[in-house]
Amino acid sequence: MKLPSQFQEKHYNEILIYHYVEELVSDYGTYAREKMKKEDITRAELPFLLRIRYKENTTQKELVELFNVSEGHTAKMLRKFEEKGYIKRYENPENHRIKIVRMTQKGIEKTDKYIKNIEIWEEKVTANMTTEEIKTLKKLLFKTITEK
Repeated sequence: MKLPSQFQEKHYNEILIYHYVEELVSDYGTYAREKMKKEDITRAELPFLLRIRYKENTTQKELVELFNVSEGHTAKMLRKFEEKGYIKRYENPENHRIKIVRMTQKGIEKTDKYIKNIEIWEEKVTANMTTEEIKTLKKLLFKTITEK
């Protein structure tokens, strides 16, 4: 990862967490764009598809709230995923206005490929870390996002 000149190890503690996150997101974005050039979904759509994969029985409304996007944008994206056979939408039997979104087997197979690419990227950016350091990093990141 090519870093701006202000990233110097002797000043690592003075650099804002924001900047570390920004650099990681930028590096992953570059990596993902290259890996997804010939794919039928975009890098912007990938987080939606992965969230559906990891959260059984999510709803369209939950996705709108999670990603802070319009209902129309979400419906359009879900329609695209549905047309490609990656998801199915079902009416909630208790409230017909709520749409439950589930991953199909085809969607699972598709996301398996993306997950593998993410794992390869993670291995690349943590290559200079020990297994214990990676565990500590993940534990600290979890603590950072859950204790607000």
